[in-house]
Amino acid sequence: MAFMSFLGRLLFVSVFILSAYQEFNEFGDDGGPAAKHLKPKFNAFTKNVAIHTGFELPRVEMNHLILGAIVMKSLGSLLFVLGSSFGAFLLLLHQAIAVLILYDFYNYDADKKEFAQLFLQFTQNMALFGALLFFIGMKNSMPRRLPKKKSPPKSKAN
Repeated sequence: MAFMSFLGRLLFVSVFILSAYQEFNEFGDDGGPAAKHLKPKFNAFTKNVAIHTGFELPRVEMNHLILGAIVMKSLGSLLFVLGSSFGAFLLLLHQAIAVLILYDFYNYDADKKEFAQLFLQFTQNMALFGALLFFIGMKNSMPRRLPKKKSPPKSKAN
């Protein structure tokens, strides 16, 4: 059963590992294609946050955001495969930040083609989010194994 659990966690994080590996290989001086794709979406997200909350997010370099995402996905995946709840929390944090920015279906009308594509990707990533929450919940609900107490040695009758 332990091997099946390990294999399941490994297959689950393959999405994050492959994504981090691809972003790392394409990173370059400017952050690569991921930074070019993220910049307009991040600007639209910060504008939406400022309009709806009145709070302005600090200016951030795209290179730093992409590098942070690579580190969070890599470290979170490694720890998650080893069965750590902290790894799951890192992946949850990454999903919470990235999904809201990358899959901005809320910026499109419901009858547009982009809306349907982005909403589908958003819901798929929410399924990953839910699986991570499930893992954390199951990990925290399992009782810790207590070492068995050794019974005192039996005295020999003379």
